[in-house]
Amino acid sequence: MLRLNHHNTIKHEKIITMDYPINTTNPRRHKHLNFEERMTIQIRLKDDFSPYKIAKELGRASNTIRNEIARCTVTQIKQGRKVQLYLADAGERIYLQHRTHCCPKFKRLSCNDFVSYVCTTMKLNKWSIDACVGYAILNQLFTRCEMVCTKALYNYIDLGLLEICNVNLPMKLRRNTKPKRVRTNRRILGISIKERPASIDTREEFGHWEIDTVIGTKDKNDSVLLTLAERKTRHYIVRKIESKTSHTVLKELSNLKEYYGKQFNQVFKSITSDNGQEFAQLFKIEQEASVKVYFTHPYASCERGTNERHNGMLRRFLPKGVAINGYSADDIAFIESWCNTLPRKLLNYHTPKELFEDELILFMPYNFSGEIKEHS
Repeated sequence: MLRLNHHNTIKHEKIITMDYPINTTNPRRHKHLNFEERMTIQIRLKDDFSPYKIAKELGRASNTIRNEIARCTVTQIKQGRKVQLYLADAGERIYLQHRTHCCPKFKRLSCNDFVSYVCTTMKLNKWSIDACVGYAILNQLFTRCEMVCTKALYNYIDLGLLEICNVNLPMKLRRNTKPKRVRTNRRILGISIKERPASIDTREEFGHWEIDTVIGTKDKNDSVLLTLAERKTRHYIVRKIESKTSHTVLKELSNLKEYYGKQFNQVFKSITSDNGQEFAQLFKIEQEASVKVYFTHPYASCERGTNERHNGMLRRFLPKGVAINGYSADDIAFIESWCNTLPRKLLNYHTPKELFEDELILFMPYNFSGEIKEHS
């Protein structure tokens, strides 16, 4: 036991007396060199230490020491001869000079015309910041040196450098940070979205829609909005219907079928809906017009994300709790037109209206005021 303890004591003493180059629990890793470290470099160079040996002593990378020596070596005259010396004072002065130029520069004043355009467009057209920036780039309203990016504009808003503030942004204060709850519902009205072809998910084919209803108040006498969003072009249709019933929904879809006539099956190839009772008669449209109808999983609004996103934009004009009966057909048409003429980043800042009309031109004998074109 004595021998074992003696060996353990000797082993312990060896561990204590070992020479560790970094003998602190808080080494200055990933930090800039300070003045004390520069003084150490100056003294060790006079003692003919190599950069590698100095780096070991300071607990730094050897390239850091080499770069510091190369950057801060100055010319001195000693006994009439020029000599190259590293000076800690010169190193500190050069470091502080570089630090004054490393911070980002505000282009707020030099881009005043562009900033004014963004503020005016947001106020008049209710566009998002990114829509303003993307539209200006697409249409070459300003040169790139006269503009700042979307992120910079958001930073200016946070710093109070613009006329608009965060409360004027349509979505920033509406972000929901609450966790999602998984709920179950046994009601399935038709073919599940799991059986929907994968080609629809790619959004490469035109004619696949998502449908939903939007209510104002819970009054049974209040009107309801029927909304449809096309997955490829993001074209948005908003129709005011009498009530939230399957009969009125089917009636409005029949009106759309009559409006598009023989081309209805080319414009509407599939419709994706939730399991709300107002969509219980969608199977009739499927039988009459050969339109495929799919139903999402219960409480999975993300499976109709395009339509939900557009309904969120609709709520900017029609907030919850406000009766829809107070809005005329012209008001609803204005909201629909605003959504369809808003430049979208995911559409390369084109508008849904432009892309939707491009698709219709391929097979529709109509102009876009609803009148039939004269054939020559």
